[in-house]
Amino acid sequence: MASNSFGKLLCVTTFGESHGPAIGCVVDGCPPGIAIAPGDFVHDLARRATGKSRYTSQRHEADVVEILSGVYAGKTTGTPIALLIRNVDARSRDYAAIADAFRPGHADYTYWQKYGVRDPRGGGRASARETTMRVAAAVIAKRWLREKWGVEIHGWLAQMGDIVARVPAGARIDFAVVESNSFFWPVAAQVPELEAAIKGLRKAGDSCGARVNVVATGVPPGWGEPVYGKLDAELAAALMSINAVKGVEIGAGFASVAQRGTGHRDEMRLDGFASNNAGGILGGIASGQDIVASMALKPTSSILVPGHSVNTAGEEVDVRTRGRHDPCVGIRATPIAEAMVALVLMDQALRHRAQCGDVGEIAPRIPASSR
Repeated sequence: MASNSFGKLLCVTTFGESHGPAIGCVVDGCPPGIAIAPGDFVHDLARRATGKSRYTSQRHEADVVEILSGVYAGKTTGTPIALLIRNVDARSRDYAAIADAFRPGHADYTYWQKYGVRDPRGGGRASARETTMRVAAAVIAKRWLREKWGVEIHGWLAQMGDIVARVPAGARIDFAVVESNSFFWPVAAQVPELEAAIKGLRKAGDSCGARVNVVATGVPPGWGEPVYGKLDAELAAALMSINAVKGVEIGAGFASVAQRGTGHRDEMRLDGFASNNAGGILGGIASGQDIVASMALKPTSSILVPGHSVNTAGEEVDVRTRGRHDPCVGIRATPIAEAMVALVLMDQALRHRAQCGDVGEIAPRIPASSR
């Protein structure tokens, strides 16, 4: 396979390019009986979309989902679900001047080396436009996880450039605050600081990186497979597959390097775990604690400041990217990260049910937290 699909029992295949006529996906292996309609996709697709605030790319796509198969009388049938979204606001002329040049920091050069041909319009298949279909597919996964297992998945922007969310240690994230601003930021008082930072980047023609955190609550212990199907390994791979992601942490992540074993291990008592440095996963299998993951996104390379590069003729050129781009791709990455976590969890849940569905609940069942 050419790696346009992921998942085992729940298999998602995406197709389409940024400036092609449409993008789409096929969701195979979805259980029957899940209520789904075109209107159910509106909320999450709007959260991911460009042009919804002045702090992101101003490309305006309607992102109307067409359900082509796999749903009858408003419910999934168990057959492959095909979803399609037509592109209506592609502006390919913005890329005409650099069609033969490799934008530094982009996949232009590597696609050229791999395929010997590439679609230069908006990055083609390498564009973040492709992630729209991941979010669409995850609408189904989120609903199944919530209704069948009580699993909820939420993300937030934890850092933008050198600005870090000032969340008090040990405090719970207020997701009503996260959803109330254009940045998915958990501290309302800091939003003006973010706005000023984006304005400064736009004025300078530059960009910055970001950190996005995701938490999944209500995940029962037992999901995940040892050795080659580890839950944390598959979450890391899924999050790393998102455009611009250059690092993933599970739980304490790289902070574990500076910890001692006495502080890192999550001690257990009958009333709950004392901490969650493991991010809710032990030996590749969910412990019943919150699943906690974090990803780092690089600064977008589509900026107005000219950069040195090479063209397809082997000549050195200066590249200045025009068009509608995000000064910080992390602003729109929160719903994409949530989507990938949801799709991995649903796939792992189906795999666990297939092999171990008869095992049932094992005692003792330790609560997620002793707090």
